[in-house]
Amino acid sequence: MSTLDLRRATAADRPALERLWLMFSHDLSEYRGILPNPDSTFRSERLAAAFDDPDRAAYVLMSDEHPIGFAIVRDLSQPVRVLNSFFVVRGARRNGFGLRAVRDLVAVYPGKWEVAFQPDNVTAVNFWRRAAARLAGDAWTEEHRAVPGRADLPPDTWISFDTRTRRKRILT
Repeated sequence: MSTLDLRRATAADRPALERLWLMFSHDLSEYRGILPNPDSTFRSERLAAAFDDPDRAAYVLMSDEHPIGFAIVRDLSQPVRVLNSFFVVRGARRNGFGLRAVRDLVAVYPGKWEVAFQPDNVTAVNFWRRAAARLAGDAWTEEHRAVPGRADLPPDTWISFDTRTRRKRILT
């Protein structure tokens, strides 16, 4: 199995994360109907905030010397952290990198977490349910919440879990 290194992104990583952000945004455009800006970029305020806001952090996922994805965490100083954005390039999916990266990331900040995704993105739905179950056993919840300021969009699905609480399902 190839190596996976999850590390806090530095200013030197920003160009790579900007390119990965384009791929991430392109993937999401399928579920939100978002088109690129006239210059072929997508909105990237969340990525910029991950480098500029002290209550946020960007992480880069590396496999050997290859950048294969990123994670952006917000609300670092809050009791509940939010995995604001998470992406693994298609060529690195379905081999455990994503689950390992999430496990390593939440280990940096043990406690309560939330992650949002689009319910029509079946791949994300399956991934985040599997990740929550691996991290918290059956001690996780799922709910639908409106997208703030976007009444034109369907609600996002939110999964919440606490890495300090892991209940195993008892089979009877």
